[in-house]
Amino acid sequence: MVDAAAEFEAERARLTAVAYRMLGSRSEAEDAVQETWLRYATALGDPAARAEVRHLGGWLTTTCARICLDVLRSARVRRETYPGQWLPEPLVTPLRPAAGADGYAPDPAERAVRRDQVGTALLVVLERLTPEQRVAFVLHDVFAVPFARIAEALGTSPEAARQLASRARRAVHAPDAPRHTADLAEQRRVVAAFVAATESGDLNALLRVLAPDVLLIGDSGGHFPSARRPVTGADNVGRFVLGLFGRAGRYGQRMRGGPVLVDGSLGLQLETVHTDGRLLRLVVAYAVHEGRITGVFFQLNPDKLHHLPAVPTDAAWPPPR
Repeated sequence: MVDAAAEFEAERARLTAVAYRMLGSRSEAEDAVQETWLRYATALGDPAARAEVRHLGGWLTTTCARICLDVLRSARVRRETYPGQWLPEPLVTPLRPAAGADGYAPDPAERAVRRDQVGTALLVVLERLTPEQRVAFVLHDVFAVPFARIAEALGTSPEAARQLASRARRAVHAPDAPRHTADLAEQRRVVAAFVAATESGDLNALLRVLAPDVLLIGDSGGHFPSARRPVTGADNVGRFVLGLFGRAGRYGQRMRGGPVLVDGSLGLQLETVHTDGRLLRLVVAYAVHEGRITGVFFQLNPDKLHHLPAVPTDAAWPPPR
């Protein structure tokens, strides 16, 4: 069992990446991977079941995908009663200064996330898909799993799996889906302009950095006031953002925080004290395309942010010029 455990651990990071992209929840992804391990350990004790584990990586991926499929099917029911808008639980990692082309060096684990171009915008769009479409798309388009193995996970034919992935692909690239194609260097420039315009309260400057069809979604899980529907259009989003941060200033609320990587892209992690005295944590993710922001995603549901480390008390916000 020691060797089996070591073999599984060698696959854990990849399985967690697969599960996170399917589920949009770090905790649910970790649970799915743990359930995969339990099923693998059980299979090892059954000679007939063990004989089916001919290719460990493929078997684990298929098993994990089946578990995620069950979670997604039940999640659809939960999302119908979710208070307000829903956003994925963000994967937040520190950003370390470096002298590279984009000026930042993510840690090794985050490089794997960036390689797969996950992004909050993609996770949001994946919510439009059926559970079967989402599994097919993530396995094939993100992790290059063959359709024959995807069909095993879905209990269907390879041709049906191919069609599910094709429908998912069309939804992901639909005209109204936020585009996110910028590298970190471009993200830095655009997000810096967004922060400067927000700090100064300059609506015109903010409009210059927002795409005409920009989308804003805020998820508070019902814990804090938040827009109950998506905000669309540059003017509406610009006024909403300035109102949000301007209101904090009027109440004398001091924010602290700074840039981080959110699902592999540049974002912000901020903290402040709500008017009722509660600590309010906020993670902001962006989608950036052709020099403009196409999506702004505010995550302030404490149930999805409890795992984050506290922002240092000396991390002033806005940052000094």
